[in-house]
Formats: sequence, structure tokens, C-alpha cells
Amino acid sequence: MTTLTQLRPAPVIDETARLLIEHYVFPETAEQLADLLRRRLAEGTYDVDSAEELGRLVTADLQSVNGDLHLRLAYHAEPVPSEKGAAALAAMRRNFDTSLGGAPRVELLEGGVAVVELAPTLFPLEWAAEPLGAALTLASSARALILDLRANLGGDPDTVAFVCSYLLDDRTHLNTMHWREGERNEQSWSLPHVPGARFGGTKPLYVLCSNRTFSAAEELTYDLQQLGRAVVVGERTGGGAHPRDGWTVHPHLEATIPVGRSVNPVSGTNWEGTGIQPDITCAAADSLDRAHALALARLAD
Repeated sequence: MTTLTQLRPAPVIDETARLLIEHYVFPETAEQLADLLRRRLAEGTYDVDSAEELGRLVTADLQSVNGDLHLRLAYHAEPVPSEKGAAALAAMRRNFDTSLGGAPRVELLEGGVAVVELAPTLFPLEWAAEPLGAALTLASSARALILDLRANLGGDPDTVAFVCSYLLDDRTHLNTMHWREGERNEQSWSLPHVPGARFGGTKPLYVLCSNRTFSAAEELTYDLQQLGRAVVVGERTGGGAHPRDGWTVHPHLEATIPVGRSVNPVSGTNWEGTGIQPDITCAAADSLDRAHALALARLAD
């Protein structure tokens, strides 16, 4: 067990507070949170005997002001690389290698309805373009498609645009990201060309979600729902619309801090804190059967 002498909470809190003030997408909230962390440190709240417990306590405080679930002091059992974002990237790579590149299931159901599961995350596009393109091309000739995001925890916005490109006919504005750094705005569009064959923008499309569906997986769901392209089936999603970066503040602790916010061009807002309300609400465990039945009824019509 890590001792207090080894852990030294004060430098961890000081660095986390500094990073908040410098990078958090909402500067006023960053100041409030930094003050809260310093006050809790002075009160002795963070005098705990393990990095894991410190991460839990600080995360609860970070999320106490505006409920931003991307805002965390994340504990890692293995030592965290010092480069920004390296901890998350290392974990992603392990998951990529054990999930067929993020498309662990492609199946054809009765009636010509295909299922493509994307999990556990939408991996960086430079890794994922080939396996995702192969999976979506394989499903392109199906009569209807069910995209299963129930176990997807997020990932790369560029990969969101890549997947959407297989499900639309025309180049389409999907999202605008407002970054704190440089006060930049960056639009995301579907691609004019994709490797392989498109499923296209007219055949029935259903997206399955759960209360675990989060972040970039929510963006994929929200983009398709707001465009009227997909029927969303399942549970309300987790509610994380702020892309984040990660900084190592201790050998086993990573401060993850949102650095931007999403704005959908159709709704003019996003799903932060509220999650995405499905079009058809049901238990996540029942959503595949429900979507399949909906697809068969639609095809029968």
C-alpha cells in the first residue's frame, strides 16, 4: 500500500489545480474547482493512505460543481507514462488488440438485418479505419442495420465522422467543437469518400445504447438522431459531451480535464449532463430484440 510519505497529496492537488485553471473548458468553473481542492487539502480531506483513495476523493470533488463526468483524477494500477494522454493511449492500445479493432461483432439476423457492434471504444482513426471500414462494408448490403453501442465508452471524434460517413449519402455537417485553447471552433463533417461500400442514407438504421454509452459513442448516437437518420433504442446515455486530455500528476494518477465542448448544428446544444433520450426506451438487455422487431416491421411495410 502506498504510504502518505510516498504519496504526498499536496503536490498532486497543486498540479491538478494548476492544470484546471490553465486548460478546463469553463474558466470560471476551473477557478471554483481549484479553490475547492485547495480548501479540502487544507482541511485534511486528502490525508489518505493510497493513490487510489485520493483519486476517488478528488474525482468526487471535481464533479461536484457542474457534474462533468469527464473531469477526474483517474487512478491507474500500472505506472502512468509521463507524456500527456499517454496513459489513456496505452490502455486503448491493449483494448484495440483484443477487440478486433473495435468491431467485435458483425452478424446477419433474420430478414436481412445486420448487427455491427462497436466496442469498447471508438479507437483513433489511424488504427480503426481498416477494421471499422471492413465491418461496415460487410454490412453494407443488409436490408437494415443495427449499430450496437451499448458497451461503447467513447473515443475519437474523427472516428465518429468516419462511421457516420458509411451511413449517409451526402457530405454532412455533424458537429462543431469549441476548444478553449486559442478559442478555436472546429467543424466535423462526414467524408466525401470512404474505403469500401456505404450502407447509405436511406435504409433503416437503429442505434442501441445503454446508460454506459458515453462520450464519443454518445456523439455518434446524437449526430445520427439529430439528423433523423437513426432510431435510437435502449436507455438514456451517460451524458459526457466534453472532449478531454490527460496529464500525469503522480506515478499512478492522471488528471483528465475537458478542453472543449460540442455543439450540434441541428439542436444548437449537446448531451452534456443530460444524456441522450432514446426514441424507443427499453432496458438495454432488450434493445437488440426490440430494434430487430422494429426493423422487420419497417421492412414489411
